[in-house]
Amino acid sequence: MKKFKTLFFDLDATLYPASNGLWETIKNRISGYMIKRMGLPAEQVPGLRQKYYQTYGTTLSGLRKHYKVNPEDYLNYVHNIPLADYLSPDPQLRAMLESLPQNLWVFTNSDEPHAKRVLSALGIEDLFDGVADLYALDFQIKPNPQAYRRTLELAGNPDPQTCVLFDDLAPNLVTAQKMGFYTVFVTKDGSQIKADLHIQDLLELPAKMPGLWDR
Repeated sequence: MKKFKTLFFDLDATLYPASNGLWETIKNRISGYMIKRMGLPAEQVPGLRQKYYQTYGTTLSGLRKHYKVNPEDYLNYVHNIPLADYLSPDPQLRAMLESLPQNLWVFTNSDEPHAKRVLSALGIEDLFDGVADLYALDFQIKPNPQAYRRTLELAGNPDPQTCVLFDDLAPNLVTAQKMGFYTVFVTKDGSQIKADLHIQDLLELPAKMPGLWDR
């Protein structure tokens, strides 16, 4: 296996399993914001969210473009969740990440405060070199190629050929692969895309990518 120098991890539903309910709660909070804060008809919300996700990458991007939504107000509302109800320190995940010799980054379409709360709840906040969030990316989010270029800059401009992206969303991996990243699809749903590797859980890495530990 080639030598990888930098590993980029998506946050939600990648560093923790989608099945724990947190990501579903976040999605429900997004719908709640659109209905309660913005006054949009409830029956229109699912269609708008799907349209904005497919067109812009996130619901927030669509709401900013079409409704001039304040991103801070939106994110504060959407992430106002007691994380302890869903997340707890994960010693196995920590030990695995801590043993990796590469630089570790979080690459998320969310904001850094949410990312740090999640990392802290998992007991792994100190293991990452940085967080590339939507503010640092100037709202150029995955799967926009500009988001990847900016993230590489933040991480010290490593060659994409020496980088790995772990993500649970196929479009994000498609762009990464076109740019030269090694791509790992983290999902339990059995979906197949042309990612370089498909795993159900990050704890499979020692078995599935043992070369990461070659020094």
